[in-house]
This record gives sequence, C-alpha cells and structure tokens, in this order.
Amino acid sequence: MRLLATDARTFLIRAAERLRPEPPGELEPHSNPKGDHELQFDGTFLPPLRPKPAAVLVPIVTHDEEATVLLTQRAPGLRDHSGQIAFPGGKVDANETPLEAALREAEEEIGLDRRHVRPLGYLDPYLSSSGYHIMPVVSLVSPALSLTPNRHEVAEAFEVPLAFLMNPDNHELHAREWRGRCRQYYAIPFDTHYIWGVTAGILRNLYERLCQS
Repeated sequence: MRLLATDARTFLIRAAERLRPEPPGELEPHSNPKGDHELQFDGTFLPPLRPKPAAVLVPIVTHDEEATVLLTQRAPGLRDHSGQIAFPGGKVDANETPLEAALREAEEEIGLDRRHVRPLGYLDPYLSSSGYHIMPVVSLVSPALSLTPNRHEVAEAFEVPLAFLMNPDNHELHAREWRGRCRQYYAIPFDTHYIWGVTAGILRNLYERLCQS
C-alpha cells in the first residue's frame, strides 16, 4: 500500500503513528543502524565506530494543492559536499538537542524562521560514510515562509512534490567508484537536480517508515 502523499490528513496520521516522538540516544554497539553501509555490494564497509552527532530538518511544506519537501543545493565553493542536494542541517553542538540543532542550522542556512516550523517526530538515525550520526527531524512548514539563503553555504533552496519523492518508482540504485571501491547508493533525479547519497537515503527511509504497509 502506498501513502497518498498529497493527502495531508493521511500524512499527519501516519507521522503520528510511525515517527519516533523522541530522538534515540547515542549509537549503541552492535545496533543495526540505517546508513550508507546498508547498500554496499560486499558488506565490508562498516560505519564509523565514533560518529559525530548531526541533525537535519526534513521540511514538509503544506501547500493547499499539495505537500512538498524543501531542499537546498550546497554552495559550489564549500570544502565538503559542494554542489550537492541536502536538507538544512549540520553538527549538533554541545548541550544542544537534535531539534535545536536542526532549527538553528535551518535559520543560519536559509533563513527559515522556527516560528513557521512544527516538528512531527524523528526518523531512525542515519550513519554516513563521512562519519556522521544524523538525526532527521520531520516537520511541517507553513507555506507562508520567507527564505533568505546564506549564499556562502547555499546556492539555492527549492521544493519537490512529496508525492514524487514518496513514489518508489523514482528511487534508483546507482553506483560509482569511491576510494578504490565500488559504492552503491540511492538517487532520486528530479528535473535538473540530482538528489543522491545521504539525502536520498533519508528520503527512502521516510518512504519506508510512512508509506509502506
């Protein structure tokens, strides 16, 4: 069964039922986390033993006609992951919760005022091959938002229909060589944008959590 992603009422019901109301604690040894390591061909890639805490906002914009997901394209001059499609987010500072970090980063990166954000819950954390333990915070965002992207960090902010992103027919498995090994990852091409890696992986997890029976 697939979720009717443009049906806001169904989305809210599923979110209330299936998202974590609180973020899980630190990564536990011998746990089976979501992450880049799940898709590798030979199974030898392991997540980092001491990943750094991070959080991202998964912003669902509630337009009257349909819901969308707000994404960013990172600035081309950044040292890490330049030009890639990402959720607003970053490192969790000391004495900061994942929600506080996600809201702070969204304000710093794209000028998203937290007054327009209503947190719904948390997906499973995602381990990245770059060494981060990422907590996705799923939230509703008012369509009345006004954004002012920080051009040093973000080239643009744009929206993608939630129905498109939650359609598994649009979830592709791609592969490329990275550090001498063939790495496999999810990709969701949309218009001129190539959504891949961690961002596509988190969107896939959102689909599995909310849209599958």
